[in-house]
Amino acid sequence: MAGCLWGTGFYFGKLALREMGVSHMVLYRFIFATLGMVPIYFSSPRRGPTPRWTSREITVLLVSTTLGIPVQFLLQFQGLAHTTVSHAALMVGTMPVLLALGATLFAEERLDWVGWLALAGSTAGVVLIVLGGHERGVPGSVSSLAGDMLVVLSMVIALGWILMNKSLMRVHSPMAVTAYSILLGTAMLAVWVFAIDGPPPVGNVSLTAWVALAASGVLCTATTTLLWNWGIHHVPASRAGVFLNIEPALGSLLGVRLLGDRLGPFAWVGGGLILAAAFTLTTRGHELEPEVILD
Repeated sequence: MAGCLWGTGFYFGKLALREMGVSHMVLYRFIFATLGMVPIYFSSPRRGPTPRWTSREITVLLVSTTLGIPVQFLLQFQGLAHTTVSHAALMVGTMPVLLALGATLFAEERLDWVGWLALAGSTAGVVLIVLGGHERGVPGSVSSLAGDMLVVLSMVIALGWILMNKSLMRVHSPMAVTAYSILLGTAMLAVWVFAIDGPPPVGNVSLTAWVALAASGVLCTATTTLLWNWGIHHVPASRAGVFLNIEPALGSLLGVRLLGDRLGPFAWVGGGLILAAAFTLTTRGHELEPEVILD
C-alpha cells in the first residue's frame, strides 16, 4: 500500500501544478502532511523511555531535513513541471540503484559484478529515456532533458537524506525522526516560500486541486510513512525494499492512462532497464542476510 500511494504522488502533483507554482504546491503538500502526521505521532504507543537528542543529532537532523524536504522536493517538482509524469516516475526508479551505490561508497558494503552490471543497466536506461525524444503528455507538457535530470538530482539528494536519517534511527525511532523531519521541513518551506514567492493562492484554487494537494500530503506523505513503518515491523527490511519498485511502475502507468503521456520505444526500453536493475538489486542475495526489523 505504501508503494502504491507513493506511486500516485506525481499524478496528484501534476494536477495541482496546473493552478499554482512549484513552491506553493510543495508547501501545501507538506502542510497537509503535517496535519496528517501530528495525530499519528502523538497517538502512537511509546515503548520505554524516549532517548534525548544530543547537539550532534540535532545538527544532523537539521541538515538532513534541509536537504530532504525543501531542497529535494522543490527540485523534484520543478523537474515534474518541465517533464511528463511518466518520465518523472521512471526517474524515481533509479533510487534502489543509488541506494546500492551509496551503501558501497559510504557504508563499506561490497557490490559484486551483478550489482555493477545492474548499475550500468540503470544508467543506460536513464540515458535512453532522456535522449530518446520528447514525448507529449498533457497539453503544454512535454518531457525534457532538464526536467528529467532535475528529478534524478533530487534522487541523489534524497540518498543523502536517507543515509543521514539511517544514522539517527540507530538511536531514535523511525516515527520520531520522520515526524520531526516533516514538522521542521514544513517550517523551512514556509519561510522560503513566503520570502521568495509570497503567500500561496487560496481563493482561485479549484476543488480538484485541493483534493490533489490533500491526497499528496495526507496519503502520499503522512499515511505512507505510517504504512511503511507498520509494514517494516512485520517483514525483513531487505524484502520490504522490493516494494519501492511499485512507485515508478505505477507512476508511469498513471501518466500514460490518465494524463495521456506518450512514451516512445526508447523510453519503454529505458524504463524496463531501470526497473529490472532495481528489482535485481533488491531481490537477490537476501537468503544469507539476517532479518532487520526497525523499531
